Amino acid sequence: MEKISRKTFLTHVGVISTSVLLFNSCDLGSSKNKNRITKAPLIGKPIENEDIFSYINRVSGKMNQTLYRQIIGSANEFKEGDLTLGISAASEDSRLNARKLLSNTKIDDLKTHSLFTDEVYQLIQQSTDSNTELDDWTLGELKSFILTKSELEIKEIMPALSSDVIACVVKLMSNDELIQVGQKVFNPIPGTKIGSKGYMSARVQPNSPTDNPNDIVWQVFDAWSYGVGDLVLGTNPVSSDPKSVAEIEKALFDVISTFDLESTLPNCVLSHIDVQAEAEKIYPGTTGIWFQSIAGTVKANQTFDVSIEKMAQHMETRKGKFGLYAETGQGADFTNGHGEGFDMVVHESRKYGFVRALKIQLEEGKTPDQFPWVYVNDVAGFIGPEVFKSKEQLVRCCLEDTVMGKLHGLTIGLDICSTLHMDVTLDDLDWCIEQIMPANPAYLMALPTKNDPMLSYLTTAFNDHVRIREKFDYKINDAMWDFFKKIEIIGEDNQPTGHFGDPTWVYYQYRLAKKDLRTKEEILAEGRRMIGEIENRGVPIAQGFGENHWDLNPELDKKVRFLYEDAKISLWTEMTDSFVKSIPNAIGVSTLSFDKKDYVYHPESGEQLGKKAVRELKAIQRAWGEQIPDVQIIISDGLNAKALMDEGHLFPFLEKLTDQLYQKGIIISPQHIVFTHGRVRAGYAAGEQLFGSLSFFDRKTGIIHIIGERPGSGHHNFSAYITAATIDKWANKGSVDHDVTKVVSGISDTALLPYQAAEEVANIFEELLINKV
Repeated sequence: MEKISRKTFLTHVGVISTSVLLFNSCDLGSSKNKNRITKAPLIGKPIENEDIFSYINRVSGKMNQTLYRQIIGSANEFKEGDLTLGISAASEDSRLNARKLLSNTKIDDLKTHSLFTDEVYQLIQQSTDSNTELDDWTLGELKSFILTKSELEIKEIMPALSSDVIACVVKLMSNDELIQVGQKVFNPIPGTKIGSKGYMSARVQPNSPTDNPNDIVWQVFDAWSYGVGDLVLGTNPVSSDPKSVAEIEKALFDVISTFDLESTLPNCVLSHIDVQAEAEKIYPGTTGIWFQSIAGTVKANQTFDVSIEKMAQHMETRKGKFGLYAETGQGADFTNGHGEGFDMVVHESRKYGFVRALKIQLEEGKTPDQFPWVYVNDVAGFIGPEVFKSKEQLVRCCLEDTVMGKLHGLTIGLDICSTLHMDVTLDDLDWCIEQIMPANPAYLMALPTKNDPMLSYLTTAFNDHVRIREKFDYKINDAMWDFFKKIEIIGEDNQPTGHFGDPTWVYYQYRLAKKDLRTKEEILAEGRRMIGEIENRGVPIAQGFGENHWDLNPELDKKVRFLYEDAKISLWTEMTDSFVKSIPNAIGVSTLSFDKKDYVYHPESGEQLGKKAVRELKAIQRAWGEQIPDVQIIISDGLNAKALMDEGHLFPFLEKLTDQLYQKGIIISPQHIVFTHGRVRAGYAAGEQLFGSLSFFDRKTGIIHIIGERPGSGHHNFSAYITAATIDKWANKGSVDHDVTKVVSGISDTALLPYQAAEEVANIFEELLINKV
């Protein structure tokens, strides 16, 4: 079964075959939690020097684990995700009271009283050094030590700081204090300047809506034309089929090896780590650093098909220079239904503890100069407003995570990003970057523009890197800076040359390195033609600049702002009654979302069915009689109703899909279920109602859920989520989820054509239906 990658779900996954993506932008990290926002806790005023456990005993008369978690959560700066979990302070006074209690609490007492215990927590504890003197400190004393002592003194105690302790001390710091720590503690990658003080690197993120190698490689040329891209060439794949991943790895490695950069930076396709291992077998030596999304609990890691044992086994195979590239982000755990009652900051810190344990494994038996590259990418703001809504919260999250990563001894970078349904504009994102950069994270993402053409979210562009380096006097890894001089993008005076911002020049240098005997004019002309083809596929290529070297080309800036506005319109467009009635054999069903705003800001409401919806689904089931179908087709608006309503989208797809299924002998339910305000898990809930009470427990049945994707690319794409399971599995509530689902994404008349996608979906469903697993 296909593997899950947090980001390439648009909040989780990776799948199979052409344009297949597990859990793309429509689900957006929705939660299994059945409760709506619960009441925030009220934390009373502590008496003098009272710690958390004395307070709990005073107000409860005994240890109260729920209150303990609420106090720890209430110490956080406000975020919507903690509010949903019921562990965000009820007031600013409650928050201050929680922080006083936490500040008075000893480290050893926190270690003795775990917020939540599982194997990930135990691994973190086992890989944390013992320091009895440190155990006697209060969290307030630890905070003072970190703020006042030197980097060397802080690094002496860091191995003895558990993830929960690191999370708790960060809660006590203001933004300015977090920046102060960020400016003091650095964990550079061995043998490089990446992660060093005064350096700020870049992961080139050359995403393509169709995994087209030309789209991907040319974005690398584009990045390098702006002197950007010294950490990794790392693309998020649409398909997680090992053959497709292997082809992209091979293409990226070709660029690196052509320029003799094999020891300077790696390539990476951010599919599941199992898939990367398979890709390495196809083209040995072409995969660079290996990637995996990491969670903070055992169950949350299962969402990514990850376990401690699996990761440890993969680390055993990493014998070379490039080890592990991990990706995390606040909110991913609870949005996948695995909040376990404790807050997002502690969840995030435990992810870093997991990575630290894997890093220790990779370094075992090696000298410091032999340590493989390990770094973490904190994707803050990627899930959506259910985690946090405002630009101020995005800044806080990035600062918290930067410091927590550094205190774990990790090289940590940021994806300072926002979804298009958050209350963060393009200009707001610039403001956020300015607020965060003084903390000196190791690296940022880098794309031609702020708008990712495949993932449909906002992040950092090439020109942002140029601006940040200019404003904060940050450098990039020396070896890559020398390379940019070699290909004449940067002059000997360390200033941009006349080739700056010209990707065709980098292509020309690439062709020269390939011993191409054509004239410069011929090669440059070919480059311009290829850029035109790429842009026609909806992938922007930045060229030139505005008034300053760090300004985006004005015409391209206009296009980005148009896509942003189009996304906002798409997001709030409702699926009309007339359109629903025009769908053949459609039966309209609603989720528990009150309206579109409730649906966007409270994703769990779009996953749940009310009593009326259950009655309607049961009526459909009764109408089947003994003619039980193999598949139920479900249609939902998702986050972009226009993706379905645009001419040439849903109807040709449905026509071709039903034809293909009939040809395969697959029995289709005569009714099409159409959800208003429906998310991916609403499909699973419908499947439970339709199939869960049937006989023949070992028979397989399934759903094909057609749903509008996260807007922002301009394509108005939709996806088809494909699930098949035995009836006994459908009967077990919550058992059918993302981990048994595959998806074909990026479907529209301007991307993956509907008739092609329909064939792909039918083939995948047939494969799932006959698969005995």
